[in-house]
Amino acid sequence: MSSEPVTIAAPVMRVTLYDWVSSWAISLFFCLLVTCSMVVVIWVANRTPKPPEAVPVQLVELPGGFEDGTPGETLRVDSPEPETRDASPVETSDDHVEIAQAIESVVQMSETATQQVQQQFETGIQNSGKIGSAKGTGRKALGSGNGTGGFPREQRWFVKFGERAALDEYAKQLEFFGIELGALLPDGRLVYLSKPTAAVPSVRYVNSGAAEARLYMTWQGGERRSADVQIFAKASIDIRGDTVIFHFYPKNTENTLAQLELDYRHRQSSQIRRTYFAVEPEGGGYKFSVYRQIVHQ
Repeated sequence: MSSEPVTIAAPVMRVTLYDWVSSWAISLFFCLLVTCSMVVVIWVANRTPKPPEAVPVQLVELPGGFEDGTPGETLRVDSPEPETRDASPVETSDDHVEIAQAIESVVQMSETATQQVQQQFETGIQNSGKIGSAKGTGRKALGSGNGTGGFPREQRWFVKFGERAALDEYAKQLEFFGIELGALLPDGRLVYLSKPTAAVPSVRYVNSGAAEARLYMTWQGGERRSADVQIFAKASIDIRGDTVIFHFYPKNTENTLAQLELDYRHRQSSQIRRTYFAVEPEGGGYKFSVYRQIVHQ
């Protein structure tokens, strides 16, 4: 046995291939993390702020007046009651005055075809004034009925649908704007028709239109009345030649028409006698546009 001492070699420290690869991987990961964070910060800093949502504005009107009145004028109402925008004198118990006023109202209501339809429909929508006083010139305001002046929307608005459009296209226009058809049947009932593009449109009946508060229009000319008759025929409803057909407009569509009327020439409703709208295609839908306006002279 040898007695020579055993020499133990000192350990050698060096970087292995594994250490080299892992360190580069960690460094690359942190570089990517910093780069992505900077990109996100730059994107947020340069992001276009969301535009404020438009608040829907409803144009409120108090139309009415006298056919031989003057544009822009208002009646002066003397009353001991406080001042109010839609004023009427203190009620009187004189039966003769009430009868005379009722007769005058009936005569005025019979002057136009639109007003005759309103009497027949009997919606019960009245623009009655409130007891109180009002400052004014004392001259009569131009219009028809109670109110401060001007014609109501159903009397001054005319909507023109394309005469050459096919029946299916016309039905799509009605459904796009949410317009519901209505007809006053000989038995006094009112029939509503919706979803005109369906093979069989939806139909409902009511005994009276007194609860109806939507804007409605009736045909004053054109060829499209026959298209409404065909749509009613799809629902097995026979419409006679003397049957009154209504178009009921939802509130949002009515507000759109009112805004278009105001934007056309920036005139107040009391200055306008007639506004003519047309239906035009837009993208995958349709839109209204004003193509003519007649003002009070």
